[in-house]
Parts: sequence; C-alpha cells; structure tokens
Amino acid sequence: MHSVSHSNQLTKQWPAASSTPNSSSRPPLPHTSFAGKTILVTGANVGLGKEAARHFTALNASTVILAVRSLEKGEAAKRDIEASTGCGSDVVKVMHLDMSSYESVLDFAAKVSRECSRVDVALLNAGVQRGQWEVVEQDESTITVNVVSTFLLAFALMPKLVETSKKFNTRPTMTVTSSEVHGFIDFVERHAEEGRIFERLNQKEVDGKAVDLGRRYQVSKLLEVLFIRAWFERKGVQDGPVTVNVVNPGLCHSEFGREAGWGLAIFKFFLARTTEVGSRTLVAAASLGKESHGQYLSNGVVEDPSPWVMSEEGHQTQQRVWEELVAKLEGIKGGITKDIN
Repeated sequence: MHSVSHSNQLTKQWPAASSTPNSSSRPPLPHTSFAGKTILVTGANVGLGKEAARHFTALNASTVILAVRSLEKGEAAKRDIEASTGCGSDVVKVMHLDMSSYESVLDFAAKVSRECSRVDVALLNAGVQRGQWEVVEQDESTITVNVVSTFLLAFALMPKLVETSKKFNTRPTMTVTSSEVHGFIDFVERHAEEGRIFERLNQKEVDGKAVDLGRRYQVSKLLEVLFIRAWFERKGVQDGPVTVNVVNPGLCHSEFGREAGWGLAIFKFFLARTTEVGSRTLVAAASLGKESHGQYLSNGVVEDPSPWVMSEEGHQTQQRVWEELVAKLEGIKGGITKDIN
C-alpha cells in the first residue's frame, strides 16, 4: 500500500510535545476486578486493544472476547495473553469482525447476542489511519470503519448490554476509543450544505484539489466525540442503564497508523507512551460508572473535549452529525436506532 510520507504530515497529526500525553502523565495500573464479567474488545489482536484485553484477563474477567479481522492473528494474541496471565484456556475467545463490512458488523453483533449470556463491557477500539483513498461501503474507508461501522456496532450491541443490566442488576459500559487529535483540526466539512457533511467527506477532490487524507483520521475522531455527545443528550440515553463514554489513550507505540509515514513514526519514537500504558486508559474508562456517562476521558479521568466541541458552533455541528449518521445507520438496518430516539 502507498504510504503518506510527507514530513509536514507530522504537524497536521500531533501537537507540540508539551501537550501530548507521555510517560510524565502516566495513568496508574488498573485494579478494578472484572470477576464474573464478559468483556468484548474490538481491534484486539495488536496494540491498545490487545493490551487492554490482557488487563481485563488479568483482572479476572470470566470471558474476554477478542473481536478481530484476522482469526490467525487473533489466535496468536489469545495464546500470548494466556501465557502472560496464566488464565485458563476457556477465558479468552476469538471472534471474527471486519469493520469494513456492515454485514460482518451486524453478523458479529447477532452472534454475540445469541451466544453470550451477558456483555458487561463493549470496548469499541478498532480503527484505521489510512495513507491512501479507498471507498468501502459507499464511504471513504476511514469514515466507514472509524465512524459508521463503530456506531453501527454500538447500536447493534446495545440491546445486549441493556439485557445484561436487567438480568444481572449491573451497569454495563460501552467505551469508544477516540483521540485528543479531535481538537487539532479545522473541521472544514462543517461548511457543507445542510444534510451533506458525509457527502462532502466522500469527495476525493474539492475545488479541483485532492482532499488531504492526512487529516481524515482526526476528522473521524472528532465525529466520534460529537456523535457520542449528541447521543447522550437524548433523554432515554441519559437515564438509561448503560454507561457510554469516549476515551483518549494518548499517543502510543503500536502498529496502528503504519500507513501514515515516517514523520509520525519519528514523532512516536521520542514522545509516545507504550501500548500497555495507553491501554490503561481504556480499562479505566470501562471501569467507571455513571459519572463518566456521555463524557470524554483522558488519563483515566473526565476532561472537557476541545474548546470548539464545547462551543455553540460545535453543538450545532454535533446535531447535524447526529441526524446525518442516524439516517445512514437506519439506511443500513432499519430500526437499529429506534430505542434511543
């Protein structure tokens, strides 16, 4: 695959070193027990997802589901987690999930709902950072995977989490892995005509110029934050039995973003935290209760998202993103969002 290798991508992707979480703001090791609980982690064969799954396993979860695109890599991750934690062979399960396919997303959710007696944590961690333009399921692949499929999966899994809450008198958590980079861009697509933000995001060229794909990952992370904030504003969600939050793990060493080129790789070499340290933030988000509902988390604590997200324009854009994405999700599977409106 072609990689984005221009050095100026560095400043477009990450801020000055002083504002990037690193070892000086190290989150503590997680200690919350997950005994008796079923944990689902997407994108769990490498990086943050794998390390979070390792923590959940070490913290005595009864079942940890690794949702992965490659079953071979998933099985390798399972063996590694079992070896490092000493858990039994029946704890870590590997299930296929291809976030670039809406059919796979829906089939996966149906299988989980059918085969699992409970789901206490759904950590929606899978994502891509692309270096080339590719359309998948009618949208540019970053938007398809990081945004549309992520929330398609969220809504498809939500009935199971609600069922778990009622059946076991507990409060499940759904956590989306986002990023601080949601605040590093000017979201120019907000200037699109009403109802056409996603249409604008699907244009490879605008005014005769190729779209800067180097900023698309940041856009996808911003859309995640906006959508969850809009979701939380719905009264049924505010009062609901499932905690929904979004987490920033900070800049981490991993295979993620391998298409993004040498600029980011060099930047990571000097400033990134390890995937194990970054994964602690994911486990912390899954450990928090109602106090984190609808919130943005960083280093294991609730923080405000970017100033623009908190602005009046940000709120107006948030509503537009909500309406457009809900319409897309309903177009994929009618009625999937009905319980939250």
